[in-house]
Amino acid sequence: MKTSLSIGTRCSPLGLAQTYEVIAGLEKFYPHLKNKIEIKCIKTTGDAIADRSLTDVGGKSLFTKEIEVALLKGEIDIAVHSMKDVTTDVPKGLFFPAMLEREDPRDALITYQKTPAEEFPPGTFFGTSSLRRQVYSLQTFPHLSITLLRGNVSTRLTKIEEGDVKVTLLAVAGLKRLGLLERATKILSLEECLPAVAQGVIGIQCREADTEIRDILFPLNHPPTFHAVTTERSFMRVMQGSCRTPLAGYAYLKENTLFFKGMISDPLGKNIHFVSSKGPLEDAIRIGEEAAHTLRAQQCLEPL
Repeated sequence: MKTSLSIGTRCSPLGLAQTYEVIAGLEKFYPHLKNKIEIKCIKTTGDAIADRSLTDVGGKSLFTKEIEVALLKGEIDIAVHSMKDVTTDVPKGLFFPAMLEREDPRDALITYQKTPAEEFPPGTFFGTSSLRRQVYSLQTFPHLSITLLRGNVSTRLTKIEEGDVKVTLLAVAGLKRLGLLERATKILSLEECLPAVAQGVIGIQCREADTEIRDILFPLNHPPTFHAVTTERSFMRVMQGSCRTPLAGYAYLKENTLFFKGMISDPLGKNIHFVSSKGPLEDAIRIGEEAAHTLRAQQCLEPL
């Protein structure tokens, strides 16, 4: 049994908060690791480039690439990621043996002085870097103007507080993990705004060949979350989802049945399609794939 561990994570406050959750789990199951777990903050390209949309500079992998390289090189034992930042093409030799129990997957509407978004004058800025959230704004608040808003949670909240941008959406999970949920003007229901694939989920990644680490991480895994995210990510993979695609997907387990709902749209929200599916737990991958094939048929896209 290992007597120490090193964890790689993004340097953001949220990245660290998520890592502390993982450490708490590790210390619960392995008391001998208390004070023996080193955190290595790794600055990613996505963190370094905050003035451009991710669609212009390479997509979501910019938040994970440097961490995964460090993992492949053996510079860290495990990596902690927000699963919604993880693309479906995980580097060969790496995998996710564990995902923590999902936090609230919903989005929170944040507005200047908590003013209802409907009350802002036409042209008021709705800030986001997410095409999914852009579609929500275009559908719900067509009088608002979309502008780029990037940076960590605190940076985006400060922009709202200062009035530079007056409306945005943030993940409830991130706000809760940072103790900032009181900043929310309204928490949107899943019917109002379907979340990003794997939103609210912390994933723990390791080298596939490192069986000792795999065994250590196994007790931290939350199977209902793992199966739900497996469905969501299989949907995203078939849809070829990326930062260039307004895509949403959410699955949950009830008794022994997985329920899934997915969405795809054009960036202007003028061609939105939804799909729902369900099936037994053991068919998690198939449920997501079939939902994606159904949507692709609705969009008249070529089958894969």
